[in-house]
Amino acid sequence: MRIYVSPGPIFEPTLRSGPGHGMDTLFRAAGVGANDVVLNTWMYHLVPAGLWFDEAAQAVGATVIPGGVGNRELQAQIIVETGVTSICASTAFFLALADTVVKKYGRDAWKVTTAFLGGEMGDWKAKRRMIEDTYGVSTWSAYATADLGVVAYEDGDEGYVVQPHRIVQICDPETGQPKPFGETGEVVVTTLDPEAWPMIRFGTGDSAFALESNEDGSVKRLSALQGRVGAAVKVREIFVYPRVIEEVVIATPGAKAAQAVVTREKNRDMIRISLVLEDGADAAAAEAACAEAFKLHSRIRADAVSVVAELPENADLIVNQKDS
Repeated sequence: MRIYVSPGPIFEPTLRSGPGHGMDTLFRAAGVGANDVVLNTWMYHLVPAGLWFDEAAQAVGATVIPGGVGNRELQAQIIVETGVTSICASTAFFLALADTVVKKYGRDAWKVTTAFLGGEMGDWKAKRRMIEDTYGVSTWSAYATADLGVVAYEDGDEGYVVQPHRIVQICDPETGQPKPFGETGEVVVTTLDPEAWPMIRFGTGDSAFALESNEDGSVKRLSALQGRVGAAVKVREIFVYPRVIEEVVIATPGAKAAQAVVTREKNRDMIRISLVLEDGADAAAAEAACAEAFKLHSRIRADAVSVVAELPENADLIVNQKDS
């Protein structure tokens, strides 16, 4: 068993449940196997993504390089010198690595043929088509959560096919009742894996619709995610909830209010925090405390913290401008 950390913080024990909690189904669908060298850039610490991709790649016989997050220049060198054929990464970090390899080593040094990418809202399919055309790779993705493991995965057809050990329903987020076929609602999942935690009708907070149903009415094939039921915003593959900004205000000396704004710049998610302080508060100390509190509660770093005179009345705690 391992313990992971979710926003809150919540300490979540996770039982072993097959290779990468079902992630091996994605690797098999993509045709990755013993002849592949996989660079895994997902985080290995406190969250499950890194280990899941690692276990799944090894389960299909591939060689894994545990790159983790960051070190773009070094990881670009690793791609070239070890003959990496497959990369597991967020879409933004994959683009950063690919651009670095091509600019520094030339197009002929790029041997990657498969990319397992993290999902994004907006026209993500268009971005994937651009990646495939530009870098000569096939792109693949799965829908997974830390609580459930892999819920569904791509198999070459439209959307995501639900993996065998999951029952998926599309429900009204307020009543919990299943919605008619084709209507968008909250993704609700029940696990059937005897080795994992028995999750029964777990509301994920994600919204999608059924592309194909089983005879019992459950979802056989799931659409791409349409967004979040709640107000969380995904930043560098981590969901940041409004409660995080509330915790920041509580932990920052002299803070009266705060707001986080998320943008996308040069293929990277950026999050900047604005603080409103009490008269006479130490601005430098508040900015430092705010940055530390945000890192503690969200597990990512703020790109900037600044003191402002005021925020609009009833301003949202977190604003998503990535797709605007």
